[in-house]
Amino acid sequence: MDSSARHSDHEAHAGCALRSRGDDCRFCGVRHLSICQALDVDELDQLEKMASDSVFEERAVLFREEDQVSSVFNITAGVVRLIRSLPDGRRQVTGFALPGDFLGISLEKAWRFSAEAVTPLVACRFRRSNFEVFCEKNPHVMKKMHEFASHELNLAQDHMVLLGRLTAEEKIASFLVEMRKRWARIAGHEPGLIRLPMGRQDIADYLGLTIETVSRVINQMQRDHKLVIVPDGVRFVDQNYFDDLAL
Repeated sequence: MDSSARHSDHEAHAGCALRSRGDDCRFCGVRHLSICQALDVDELDQLEKMASDSVFEERAVLFREEDQVSSVFNITAGVVRLIRSLPDGRRQVTGFALPGDFLGISLEKAWRFSAEAVTPLVACRFRRSNFEVFCEKNPHVMKKMHEFASHELNLAQDHMVLLGRLTAEEKIASFLVEMRKRWARIAGHEPGLIRLPMGRQDIADYLGLTIETVSRVINQMQRDHKLVIVPDGVRFVDQNYFDDLAL
């Protein structure tokens, strides 16, 4: 969340990226989280032939809002911020993509948001036309895509409630609890550390708050011994406090 945190987090991501997929999709570290979990060995080999590893530096743009959707991405290492631009030039961060997340589920021809690398990033990239043909030939992959789309819809609905009805304290608590759940899903266990590679401005733009409010609330949570701010993120001290406040 500060410069030292981002630096150490980037080193961690860089190491993860180098060993994320390797030369064989069967050994991908996030296969169990992605659409690839629905594939048998032969289907996985077919998909691997379609894929290319795309590596992005921090702040690199994967695609921009209103660009034609020519490729789709399966994130294998790193974190992505998803952004919608407002008419007056402001931005709204609509979400964060983590390892295992898929960008390109929508059938629309143009992207409705921009995607930027928060950290050094690795993604399996597929030409959209080829991926669509693959899905048509493998209906169980399409079923998995529908499950992903349903999950994204649920997240979007939760985000609408978060933006419209919660206090600043409730918004931040809900965000931290959600990030804890998402990292737990990736790690396979509840993490002691809630990694926050995104900056406080990103969090503010996601929650509809100012950066000053985000900093004030998080610092107050630390003073009240609810959490501890550490270089890579935060650690909960009072789990019940966050469970009671979260959406």
